Amino acid sequence: MVSNQPRKQRKARYNAPLHIRQKYMGAPLSKELRAKYGCRSASVIVGDVVKVMRGDHSGSTGKVEAISLKHGTIVVEGVSVSKADGTEVARPVYPSNVMITSLEMKDERREAVISRK
Repeated sequence: MVSNQPRKQRKARYNAPLHIRQKYMGAPLSKELRAKYGCRSASVIVGDVVKVMRGDHSGSTGKVEAISLKHGTIVVEGVSVSKADGTEVARPVYPSNVMITSLEMKDERREAVISRK
């Protein structure tokens, strides 16, 4: 922990390098996944199926299409807003506002990380 002051907490978060920002990309697991893996949260990766829990799109479910460590957001399939000219653009969502309902187990590293928790 850097400091107790909120401004220093924010500064540390905004100026953090990418390997530290990766730790901020966690999201809670659904009750079924909690029971199966014995942990409460996991890092969000492309391919996970998540349910949006907060905001205008709460309740919508979709696959994670992209992750931005720079902005600390994820792009969920089906979560979009329309621009003034009528085109649809993806609406970035913070990972703390989603719940992981299905994990993408594309390699054994992720299984090792989750089983280690």
